[in-house]
Amino acid sequence: MVIDYECEGANGYSIAKYKPIRLRTQLTFATDLIVGGALDLKWSLAYRDGWFSSPGFYAEGAQMNVLGNVQVTGAWQGILQPTGTNVIKDKLRADDQLPLLSGIADRNLIDRAGVIRIEPKDIVVDFAPPNGEATVNNGNDEDNPRDHVITYVGGWTEFNDRLSSEHHIHNDFHETSSQGDTAELKFTGTGVQYIGPHDREGGPVKIYLDDVLRAVEDPSRDANDDPVNEVRNGGFTLWKSPQNLPYGQHTIKIENASDKKAWLDAFRVTTNTAAVPTDFHRATCKIVSAPVSIEVTVKEKPGSSPSSTPSTPNPTPTTPAPTPTNSTTQPGQNNDNGNHNPGTNNDRTTADRLVIVNGNTTTTTTATPTAKPSTGPTATNYVAAQVKKTPFGGVPSGEAPEPSRQPYALMAGGSVLLLGSVAGGLVMRRRRAAHAGNRR
Repeated sequence: MVIDYECEGANGYSIAKYKPIRLRTQLTFATDLIVGGALDLKWSLAYRDGWFSSPGFYAEGAQMNVLGNVQVTGAWQGILQPTGTNVIKDKLRADDQLPLLSGIADRNLIDRAGVIRIEPKDIVVDFAPPNGEATVNNGNDEDNPRDHVITYVGGWTEFNDRLSSEHHIHNDFHETSSQGDTAELKFTGTGVQYIGPHDREGGPVKIYLDDVLRAVEDPSRDANDDPVNEVRNGGFTLWKSPQNLPYGQHTIKIENASDKKAWLDAFRVTTNTAAVPTDFHRATCKIVSAPVSIEVTVKEKPGSSPSSTPSTPNPTPTTPAPTPTNSTTQPGQNNDNGNHNPGTNNDRTTADRLVIVNGNTTTTTTATPTAKPSTGPTATNYVAAQVKKTPFGGVPSGEAPEPSRQPYALMAGGSVLLLGSVAGGLVMRRRRAAHAGNRR
């Protein structure tokens, strides 16, 4: 699947801040997919028009991070996100071309069969600056386009190919003897330093950070404010800004504050990665070619081939099953102390799970007879208990009698005996009364 993207930044710090960047990408994956296999996405990337550019001056170790998005619909739903990281080994200057990753990848296991649709979505590209320092020396518009260089205003003179014993950065420096001459740099970072020589012929230099006067330094005096007896001894840090500036673009400017000599060897930009938001330099890439998608059928995993040798069936066990014993306390039954034991779903028997009344589970207490051989299927009857709830302190009441053993005959026999007893009593009394009368 060949897809063209156009990448833009959300702010002036983006790696695509000057114009949209065009990418040509190719997404590949296998189409003979089976359950248990993997959907292995591989996404190659290349510049088509323009390139991502470094947003500032950085030490070695910056990173390019790319995150792709692929939507999967159909038999299973989700977003796959191929990723990749490219570590840049060289130092970077502002506007240097950033090397693009050759590709990103993602791998996911397939757990079910069916038809799935694979559709690529946006790609996100982030730039992560490294911790460290980057020195900004001389240069020109050819080396650093769009004025990302030190801007000298006034009668500055450039001195090149100096002796290494003078310790100048890159063996060169700039010098002026005119009051009011300035040198300025715009940078992106969290701190900056002013580098120059110690020289007994120097005069005071004003230092501005973001248009605010921050310090006045004199290269003719040392850190203890004592005069120096040196000539063009370069490479000293004459001033250092706070190193916790908000990450972003800042401006440093030096100004010759007298008619004595002033020098600039270099500026040194520092960056603290912890202060850089993840999406600060982000570029978001959207599809500009015709939307593409593809449907893939995931097949069931083929079964194993049958063995040529038939397997021997397992012998039927002859040991009879042991006689079950009654538990002293079943789920939903009172225990020996009279306390109710509600039990758990894991404890419930098959009958407990099947007998449902108005959404509530009604348990049944039954006696378990000794297991006997059976020649046919067993029918299971579920009946309600005599009482729904045993009173506190009572004993289990057992089951209600079976329907075929109703106590009507017993009750009728008892009634006959009672009536016979009453009739016999009356006869006895009459005889006694008659006998008493005869005595009289």
